Amino acid sequence: AGAAATVDWSRVRLGVDAAPTMFVATWSPETGRWSGGELLPYGPLNLLPAAQVLNYGQSIFEGMKAYRCCDGGDSSDAAAATTGSGRVRLFRPDANGARFAAGAVRMCMPPVPQAIFLAAVHAVVRANVAWVPPAAKGSLYVRPLLLGTGPLLGLCPAPSYTFVVYAVPVGSRAKGGRLASLDFLIHDSLHRAAPRGVGSTKAAGNYSPCLRAQADAREAGCQDCIYLDARSDTYLEEGSGCNIFTTHGSLVTTPPAAGSILPGITRASLLQLAVVLGYSVREAPITVQDAMKADEMFASGTAMVVQPIGSITYKGRRPGSLAPGVGPVTQRLYSLLTSIQYGRAPDPFEWMIEV
Repeated sequence: AGAAATVDWSRVRLGVDAAPTMFVATWSPETGRWSGGELLPYGPLNLLPAAQVLNYGQSIFEGMKAYRCCDGGDSSDAAAATTGSGRVRLFRPDANGARFAAGAVRMCMPPVPQAIFLAAVHAVVRANVAWVPPAAKGSLYVRPLLLGTGPLLGLCPAPSYTFVVYAVPVGSRAKGGRLASLDFLIHDSLHRAAPRGVGSTKAAGNYSPCLRAQADAREAGCQDCIYLDARSDTYLEEGSGCNIFTTHGSLVTTPPAAGSILPGITRASLLQLAVVLGYSVREAPITVQDAMKADEMFASGTAMVVQPIGSITYKGRRPGSLAPGVGPVTQRLYSLLTSIQYGRAPDPFEWMIEV
């Protein structure tokens, strides 16, 4: 308790300065199992040029957060939120572990057992507890990696693997408690994922192709892209690193997470919370026309949590149908989710796991 107060947050480059301790474990064909792993100072990994991950990209990752919680919600918790005296909890780490294991199977990598995954994540957060920001200032982003590090110049699974967990403090996107909306370009010439490909897996190779599309979005005056399905160019799928939602009245809709869409953990949580708040929920395809007629649109993900979409641009058109600023559905979902994450509201689903 109080460890975060030892860090001068005015000098920390949130999202840039990694926390000082990481976890590393290895898998080798000789043992056929994962080593117990160890905590090490954050630093370079020793890779040969022939490492499979460098040549063919056999790699997956996860993204999750640890929060310094207020443990309640009354005024007596205000000091904990700003000084860093609250308890530290992880948000749904078991779900990340399950998705990490499924991704490993898809990419022909030895899955990290859930017990090892969770122990590593907890160990990294405990070792870096001073780097968990006060609740009012952000959270600790935790990044597990699974890499095909064994050298083999051929298109086949690596002979050995490395499991790494490191962490980076990140600031809150709600500056002054207010969410800023983003403008999205619906890209009509580049796709994020192919049918029956690895779009539903958090594979590293899914993300670097998005850089070109994001550059196109910036040239169009937007911050990010929404990609259409590669089969018909009809349905909205997801952003470069986020799931998307629309609202029509009290109906909340998101594309079904199947095949080419990542099953986001924040996405799944919001669907449950929408029901709690009395909204109707539907997982169904969303056409461009549906989006243009929506009352609200928002994006979700571990990094952004919930971000309102202020406008969408498609083939040069930017309709003005979306609610300006933050719509009421988006705000209610964001407020309830973050209140649970920071301990300001009850956690009926037992998502928050103490470190």
